[in-house]
Amino acid sequence: MRLTLLHPHRWDLTPANAIALQHTLAAEVHSKPLPAAPRNVAGIDVSIRGDLAQAAVIVLRLPELTVIDSAVQHADVPYPYVPGLLSFREMPVILPALEQLRITPEVIMTDAHGICHPRRFGLACHLGIQTGIPTFGVAKNPYIGTFENLRPTKSHQVALLDAKTRDVVGAAVRTRSHVRPVFVSVGHRITLSEAVDLTLACSPRYRIPEPTRQAHLLSRKRFYMDG
Repeated sequence: MRLTLLHPHRWDLTPANAIALQHTLAAEVHSKPLPAAPRNVAGIDVSIRGDLAQAAVIVLRLPELTVIDSAVQHADVPYPYVPGLLSFREMPVILPALEQLRITPEVIMTDAHGICHPRRFGLACHLGIQTGIPTFGVAKNPYIGTFENLRPTKSHQVALLDAKTRDVVGAAVRTRSHVRPVFVSVGHRITLSEAVDLTLACSPRYRIPEPTRQAHLLSRKRFYMDG
């Protein structure tokens, strides 16, 4: 898979310059319907051990959720941990992993946030506008936002609201009954309802959807095999 970054920039920016860039690029983020029902979905996860980062990407065929492609990339951790700047830490490893794929993902699911972010520009947004591939985030915890009245039954969902502005920044989604929800948000070129539907379609057994669950297992497995 050959990637052409649509908004190329340096990754070694100071935090202040990285934040300024997020504000600029956030204007390029769009929520719009997918052109057609996707035939595959990719999951991405990054594991970090010491100074080494390892990204894994797995492409699953829909609706069967069978693995049709995968790739792993490792590199030195390229950026320090700074809250709100996760994409600068992980995308320099994710992008080379995507380039190893033989199959181009029709949608990408990240273990990170999209517009559920103080600057409406989480990793899922950054990855989406750079690659042009519809992208959304499914995170284990909300970064910003509050929700109410989520029922304990599988498939129930409620809006995730920015506590300050009351804007809808995502959805709290119950992927299993009586289990903590996941937090879905738009990255780029997909609607929130489509992102929620894909999350549920990819969660037949576990709280974490299969694309990111399997990507996490692969990144950890290869880490310890290679280390």
